[in-house]
Amino acid sequence: MQQDHAPSPGTPSRGLRIALAVVAWFNVVSALIGMVGLTIGGGMGIPLEWIDGVFDSYFWPGVILGVVVGGSQALALVAYYRRYRLAWGLQAAAGLVMLIWIFVEIALMLVWSPLHGLYFVTGLIQTVLAVLALGAWPRPFLGRVAAWKPGATASAGPSQPES
Repeated sequence: MQQDHAPSPGTPSRGLRIALAVVAWFNVVSALIGMVGLTIGGGMGIPLEWIDGVFDSYFWPGVILGVVVGGSQALALVAYYRRYRLAWGLQAAAGLVMLIWIFVEIALMLVWSPLHGLYFVTGLIQTVLAVLALGAWPRPFLGRVAAWKPGATASAGPSQPES
């Protein structure tokens, strides 16, 4: 199976691609370190009372962090390096998974830490950058469109000024 390596007209800029890779690498490494700390490290000194009634230990939260959050980041990176067109959508999904992880973690623990803020921001940045890579940035940014007429269709072309 031959892959299409030719850049498409909507290929994101080099800076945007590099920024997405850096954020994804930061997130995947952080998730894997967190998984090891929560599973093997016995919770990294986090009080067990914070998850009392939900989990008996930090083992399963660590597994979920590594497999779900880290796995989504790893999948996005594999797609990125293999140059799959799906890469930008997977980057957006991985950012959303990070955001959801942070929301659920805060909701279960009822505690806030600066690390929650850091990983919320990385998930948000990753999601925004991925959406921009998918083409959500208008070019030119402050460009204007012709006036819309009620009942006009998208295929009608540019509107003509009325005489």
